[in-house]
Amino acid sequence: MDEAASAPRCRTSPDPRALVIVDVQRDFCEGGALAVAGGAAVAAAVSEYVAANEGNYALVVASRDGHAPASDNGGHFSAAPDYVETWPPHCVLGTPGAEHQPGLHLPAGTVDVVKGEGRPAYSAFEGIDSVSGKMLEDLLADNDIDEIDVCGIATDYCVKATALDAVAAGFPTRVLTALLVGVSPGTTRAALDEMVAAGVVLFDEGLLSPGGFEGIISGEAAWTQAAAKGGT
Repeated sequence: MDEAASAPRCRTSPDPRALVIVDVQRDFCEGGALAVAGGAAVAAAVSEYVAANEGNYALVVASRDGHAPASDNGGHFSAAPDYVETWPPHCVLGTPGAEHQPGLHLPAGTVDVVKGEGRPAYSAFEGIDSVSGKMLEDLLADNDIDEIDVCGIATDYCVKATALDAVAAGFPTRVLTALLVGVSPGTTRAALDEMVAAGVVLFDEGLLSPGGFEGIISGEAAWTQAAAKGGT
């Protein structure tokens, strides 16, 4: 975890908005166990965005996959993964892959939310604060959060799940499209469509054309080739 994230927490803004940075971790970036091409670039872009906009958020949250060692984590891990519901081991607690990508620089007081210990978990709303043990939704309530911005990795999996859960919990939700990367073009496009249909706003901070899906559709992650062959 970034050292700044372990510093004392303080409310940085009177604006009742939280930024949720989803799973920008070593294992989801280049060289990791389940790498998404462009992950390191997202880490750098998120860091730049946070440095310029931290004061606009009452709370900054950074979620992490944190799976149990020596476990299949409720069937989430498999020796023959299908890359749909089962996956190779990744983000195992106590390993470097579970930590934030080194290029991700978090402000003091960032809330570290960990999800997936012993079970599958995609949404940050399934995670708990590593300090207080509270669920994310409870933390948001404690901090009087009314609105949420979401960014991170991967658009078509954990970002989508987090944004959909945020809307379902009643939060007006924006996804910051300049700060995303997806696994594959087809699933990324479908995820964006699904989020919009659920009421999520795709927000580009002026960095992309409004509704500019083409600018945020990623290339294919290398491991999706195995998925296309049924995990072989």
